[in-house]
Order: sequence, then structure tokens, then C-alpha cells
Amino acid sequence: MTSVSHSRFPTSGEPVGFHRTALTVTGAALKRQAAALLDNGFRVALVAGHDDGDILRAIYLFTSPVDDRRVELHVPLRRAYPHLPSLATISFPAGRFEREMRDLYGIVPDDHPLPRRLVRHFHWPKGWHPMLKNAGDPPAFGDTEGPFPFRTVEGPGVYEIPVGPVHAGMIEPGHFRFSVVGETILNLKARLWFVHKGIEKLFEGRLPADAIELAERVSGDTAVGHTLAFCQAVEDALGLGVSQDAQRIRAVLLELERLYNHITDLGALCNDVGYGILNAHAQRVREQLLRLNEMVTGHRLLRGGIRLGGASLRRLPDPEQLAAIGADIAEIVTLALGHSVVRDRFTGTAVLTTQQATDLGTLGYVARASGLAVDARHDHPFCSRGFARTQHAHTDGDVLSRFTVRAEEVQASVAMITQLLDDLDDLDVTREPVTTGADTEPGQVRSGVGIVEGWRGTIVHRVELAPDGVLTRVKIVDPSFFNWPALPVALTDTIVPDFPLTNKSFNLSYAGNDL
Repeated sequence: MTSVSHSRFPTSGEPVGFHRTALTVTGAALKRQAAALLDNGFRVALVAGHDDGDILRAIYLFTSPVDDRRVELHVPLRRAYPHLPSLATISFPAGRFEREMRDLYGIVPDDHPLPRRLVRHFHWPKGWHPMLKNAGDPPAFGDTEGPFPFRTVEGPGVYEIPVGPVHAGMIEPGHFRFSVVGETILNLKARLWFVHKGIEKLFEGRLPADAIELAERVSGDTAVGHTLAFCQAVEDALGLGVSQDAQRIRAVLLELERLYNHITDLGALCNDVGYGILNAHAQRVREQLLRLNEMVTGHRLLRGGIRLGGASLRRLPDPEQLAAIGADIAEIVTLALGHSVVRDRFTGTAVLTTQQATDLGTLGYVARASGLAVDARHDHPFCSRGFARTQHAHTDGDVLSRFTVRAEEVQASVAMITQLLDDLDDLDVTREPVTTGADTEPGQVRSGVGIVEGWRGTIVHRVELAPDGVLTRVKIVDPSFFNWPALPVALTDTIVPDFPLTNKSFNLSYAGNDL
């Protein structure tokens, strides 16, 4: 037997948090339990390895939009033989999480169809798993496992184009290897994790309040999304209730973050097809939004606005200013889509079909552009102000769809912020909203989950706290972890010159992926 039983683990269907139940299962029962959840409309939201000292543990978190349900499967494992059956044949995202868990914790998913390493690069020494408690400092480079086994494509006229990992401009490292005939892409492999930073390890041993600044920097353009998910997870673990005013303020900050990032991408997409003047106007609007962010929170990237148990603002944004910005963006979009060259380059380029998006587990605007109704603002709401799903005009999965989904979400965000500001009209922002109470039990190990629709898509954080209140484990899932595999799929049978345009239409985070 590879799994163990232990009294400290949750029993059958034990409530452990907000809308969340947990069940300890054996390795033999894992696949059966997971298949039942997937068949009932759940998705794999997170898989996390844990080092509990005497044993290891794997946690599979499944979520459902029906009643915001969350189910955890805990699998205790013997340190001497930490093996469990792989779920890769029934869930592609689960298979990638398992590869990550094997690299970082040494937990082996048996019968995995693609057992090659994911996070570990050739210079990582054999047998060193950095998330284990006894891992110690990184050993000297030496006994390596050889180069990454890229898929070789052969045939008449086939050649390779390597790009990166070092790129021009302000961009993080990633290696793209194209196999092409003429200009047509036959196969693309994206190799990431060149800057694995050990972010999750840095959370360990900190008090939650001392970890806020770290959460804000998981991915610099998603300070609100990641900080809010982290705070929600800690609040879930500690039983902290948050006032409705604070929840509304959090929702305002989340939409402000969506606005400045979406207009940046809309302009960059125009620039990639040679319409530089619209990019200049988009950057002008972005600067207006960044200055608005600084006025609201004191920071251009909205850092400092989210805190445990609430939110903190200097002042509320001006609805009239937001309306003017929304109209400005609408005009930029109209000019872009009214240009025949722009529309021609966008239409039908790098299509990600609905079935492909579903199989890969894509999230955010990438999923919605392919016709999937996936949005944590609706599926896992935290604010009393209801979120109405945006009806998108184009869901064909091409660059045009990913452009128009962003444009439509800009207008939806402006409308949502305006509604929230009506609710907050009498709020004294100089007096920080307070929690509505807490139900904590000293001396007890607690866990919590936070789910937020960041501007790229659904962000999930799961935390565990020791009896003394310090963090013992923080697992972070950025939507880019789910969406990176979709980029090569969408680029199949496109042409090499369309790669920059397609890549920008996805705009995936290296930092959020390379934790």
C-alpha cells in the first residue's frame, strides 16, 4: 500500500471551510472519487503537495459553479514510497499539476502518460526536491538529467526555429521551439520555469499579515487578484467575516485592475498588426487609469488596497471619469475593428476551439473567447452585488474573439464599478471597513481556500496555518498555469509571423506560472 491513514486527516465529507468539504482517500480510491466529481461538473482547480514531516500528502481541490461547491481529496503517502495513481488520463490539468508536484515534492504519479519533468530544468540535480522540509539549500550543479526531450518533427522541408529564453525588451524568459515547413507551424513547444523563484516556500513560517506584500508580488500586474485570493484563503481558514462595504471595495479594486490591463492588451494587439497610433492612444488611457489607481490606493498597481479582513482606500474613484474612460476605449475599439486590415488579421487567426478549450481546462478571457461560460465572479461570488455574465459577440476562439471579449469586459467593468460606487456612496473611506466577526479556535490547524476572477482568469490560493497562526503551506494557482498549454494548440497550422499577435492575444504570465 502506498497510502496511509491518519487521525488528523478529514473523514468522509467533513466540512472544513466556506462551501468546502474534505475527504481522505487511499491512492487506490483516488481515481474513482475524482472521476465521480468530474462527471458531476466539477473541475480540477488545484493540486498541492505537502510535507507533513512523518508523511507526505497530496491534495486535489475540485470546484463546481453549482452552489459554489468545493471538494478536497486528501491522499496521505509514505515518505519511503510516495506513489499515487495519476489522474492525467481523465484530466489534462491534473496531469500537469502532478508533474509539478513530482518535481517539487518527489511524489510520483504512476502510469502518467507524459512522465517527463515540468518544473525541473537540466541543471537541477537529481533527487533534489526543493519544497521538502529537509531539502536544504540548493546543491551544486553536477549530476544532471540531461537536456529537455523536445519532440522532434522530421520530414522534407521541416526545420526548427528556437526563440528565447532571452527576449528583447521587458519580458521574462521562456523558450519557444517551432517546427515548421515554410512558414507553417507544425509543432510548437513552450518551455518555461527558467525563473522558478520558490515563492510558495517564501510564505512558510510567516504570519499572514506579514505575507501580504509577497502575495502582491506573485505576478506584478495582478496585485489585487492574488492578494485578494490569499486574503480570502486566510479568512476562510480563520473564520473571519468581512463587511459588505469591504467586499464591495474589493470588487471595485478587482475591476480597476481588469481595466488597466485590458486596455494595455487592446493597444498592443493593434500595434502587432501595424496600427501604432491606436496603441499610442491605448497607452494614454492606461496612464489615466494608473493615475486613478494611485489616487484610490496610493499605488499605481493598486498595492496596499487589499488587507486581511477588509480593504483600504484613500478615496473612491469618480464615476464620471470612469464613464469618459470607457467611452474613450470604446472609440479605440471601433476604430480598430473598422479597419479592414486589422479585422482581417484578427479573424480566423490561431483558433482555439470550444472542445480544445474544454479539454485543456482554459480559464478567463481565453476560455470565454472560445465559448466557455467560466467566470469566478459568477461561479464563486464574494460580493453581494450580483455579477451578470457578459454576452460576447464573438466566441470563435480566434484573435478577434480574444480582442472583442476584452473590449466587452472593459465596458462591463465600468458598469460594475459604477453600480458598486452607488452602493458605497455614503461610505467614509478614511474609516477602514471592519470584519463582521471571527470564529477561531486557538491551537487548531486550519486550512482555507480563496477563489477570485483576476483579469486573466480564475486565481486560486489554498493555505494551511499552524496552531500558532503561522503559514505552513501556501499553494498558488495563476490562470496562466491552465492557459499556457493552449497557446501551442491554437498556433498549430498557423504561420510563424502570426506568433507575436497570437501570443499577445493570450498574454500569459511567466511570473504567475514560474512560482
